[in-house]
Amino acid sequence: MVDTLSVDLSRLQFAITALYHFLFVPLTLGLSILIAIMESVYVMTKKSIWKDMTKFWGILFGINFAMGVATGVPLEFQFGTNWAYYAHYVGDIFGSLLAIEGLMAFFLEATFIGLFFFGWNRLTKIQHLCVTWLMALGTNFSALWILIANAWMQNPTGAEFNPDTMRMELSSFYDVFFNPVAQSKFVHTISAGYVIGAMFVLAISAFYLLKARHIEFAKRSMVVAASFGLASALSVVVLGDESGYTLTEHQKMKLAVIEGIWDTSPAPAPLTLFGWPDQMAQKTYYELKVPWVLGLIATRSFDQPVYGIKDLVDHAKVHIRDGMQAYEDLQAFKKDPSFFNRAKVKETSKYLGYGLLLKRYTEDVSQATEEMIEKAAWGTVPQVLPLFWAFHIMVALGLYFILLFAASFYLASRDQLHKYPWFLKAAFYSLPLPWVATELGWFVAEYGRQPWTIEGVLPTFLSASGTSAGTVLTTLIIFVLFYTILAIIDVKLLLKYIRLGPTLALGYDRKEEVSA
Repeated sequence: MVDTLSVDLSRLQFAITALYHFLFVPLTLGLSILIAIMESVYVMTKKSIWKDMTKFWGILFGINFAMGVATGVPLEFQFGTNWAYYAHYVGDIFGSLLAIEGLMAFFLEATFIGLFFFGWNRLTKIQHLCVTWLMALGTNFSALWILIANAWMQNPTGAEFNPDTMRMELSSFYDVFFNPVAQSKFVHTISAGYVIGAMFVLAISAFYLLKARHIEFAKRSMVVAASFGLASALSVVVLGDESGYTLTEHQKMKLAVIEGIWDTSPAPAPLTLFGWPDQMAQKTYYELKVPWVLGLIATRSFDQPVYGIKDLVDHAKVHIRDGMQAYEDLQAFKKDPSFFNRAKVKETSKYLGYGLLLKRYTEDVSQATEEMIEKAAWGTVPQVLPLFWAFHIMVALGLYFILLFAASFYLASRDQLHKYPWFLKAAFYSLPLPWVATELGWFVAEYGRQPWTIEGVLPTFLSASGTSAGTVLTTLIIFVLFYTILAIIDVKLLLKYIRLGPTLALGYDRKEEVSA
């Protein structure tokens, strides 16, 4: 039987390391574009203050990039240590994407980062600007392949089950690359990273204005951050609409859970602004709804329903019974591959994952009882309350960012930021909020997929290695300590250069101010 403690600890370890890693990734994405914009202005205007801005924010980018690499590498090793069966079952697809990310994107990014820092006196202005934009491109290109791999776990297209090897194998790289979930996930995630980068620059610049330090530097930085942040925050909301539509197509249960929908409503479905889901009672209390909105977002129609959790559980029961038949067909094929119909096995295997859900309750899937089927069907429902609130807090923060960046843009365009200290304080204290929103977003994406590692294909409890719970716990403690040390180092380094400010950080004399 499955060692549930080992699986839970493996999940916790991967979740913690992934969330730690994602503290650094989005800031790298956002800062890479911002410094490329600043250097572009420098090349066009030839004003040295823009070069100083590029160099200063580039230092903070470099610190963050190094930490991102240090926390990202162990994640990939966990696929072979804690999730060996997952790596075996889908390595043909998932492994190829990680390899492309490493060979094409990471090395491209790392190469141009070296040229960015050491090429100022060796390259012409245009050459260095090209390097900076290529560095930004490499950073975003690196995120592309990771997000395609993650999207495939949410919507496993372009692959099919091979009964001879007992693995999922790549059938169409085109379908994997142009997976609709991948496209919406990529643009939504990098836009969220741009918001973090913009908020980082905005908040630190606000700090300098509050302290009356590096005023011209801070004002220009805030103009760039406000305009870029406003465009990015709007993009996150617009692209979030596309993500909602892809959920309706491919992950109906996740959509029902984040909205706390237990029963299917008449189309078009209302949007829940507030509520308190009770999983035991299978009801959401204190609901505040806006008519039609969810139906228009999720289905883009007036007549298609958004299915509730109870109806989706009933659908899961049907798929589980189909999965039982698929399991029986596979067992017959394994006994005599030459006799049993291979085409039939491939046809029924699309429901095999649902049959495998029964492995939690019995070794012989074909002999599962109605009670086991009922448990397995309700097991497709993740915890509703934390997902509901994680999603709604994330959305509320997204709307707040739009208001903050819009106000910043308005005041910056009129050179009035320094006249409103209360607004500068609000901008400064908003610094951690985009990280909160993105971490909540990843929680919704990953926890909302449970009980699947690969949606509809491979249950999470079957994906783990046979590693003992004690071993996983030991490595979990080591990872937490190691990553915490890295996080402290990162914060201290960032604070060191922020306190120094651009004048001292760039090596100018104490009496010399960054030039305008």
